[in-house]
Amino acid sequence: MKSSIYLKILLFIVGLIGFSIGIALLFFPITFEASAGIYLNENDFSLLSEIRSSGGTLIAFGIVIVTGAFKSSFTKISLQTAILLYFAYGFSRLYATIVDGVPSPTILNAAISEIVIGIICTGFYFKSKNELR
Repeated sequence: MKSSIYLKILLFIVGLIGFSIGIALLFFPITFEASAGIYLNENDFSLLSEIRSSGGTLIAFGIVIVTGAFKSSFTKISLQTAILLYFAYGFSRLYATIVDGVPSPTILNAAISEIVIGIICTGFYFKSKNELR
């Protein structure tokens, strides 16, 4: 039962992280990316569209993940979504580092954090597998 509380806290936190980053990317992409040393041209509408669409996607996934913290019937899909989301971002960043070169420390820290979150979520998934609906 105690692990259930920790799982709900985990889902709330990782969902909130995804949701918050999504809000920043959708509504404040130039400022948010500048905080990582990425300077966007405000007239590059195609690139801004690509970045904003990622933000919308993160908002949606963040909502799904957070919902699992409050609605038991959503817990399994929320945890699976968190695993896929964070591993996809983390390993995509590692691939980019291999093929494109080493990015800023902020981006490297993001990759490490995403993979660590993915590992933690995977651990909770296997630990709670029999309890999840």
